[in-house]
Amino acid sequence: MKAVLDGVVLAESDDTKVIEGNYYFPPETVKKEYFTDSNTSSVCSWKGDCSYYDATIGGKKVPDVAWYYPNTISERAKPIENYVAFYKNKVQFE
Repeated sequence: MKAVLDGVVLAESDDTKVIEGNYYFPPETVKKEYFTDSNTSSVCSWKGDCSYYDATIGGKKVPDVAWYYPNTISERAKPIENYVAFYKNKVQFE
């Protein structure tokens, strides 16, 4: 599975986890050079506090393109702790 933005692969893994229809990529498979931390945050009742990434490709910034849970709050969410998911309306999946 690949997450692609404007022809650039942002993440690639054969070991994604699917939660609520979203692909979560292992953190080591995400190309961090394209990301900066976003000021956006949210909370999920069973996953915990959520952080977001902006992506910049070819000088174009795409805000809040991805999210992750740095400290999950339930055993059910533990398998995706620090895994990165991407918005389906902002990237393509291959």
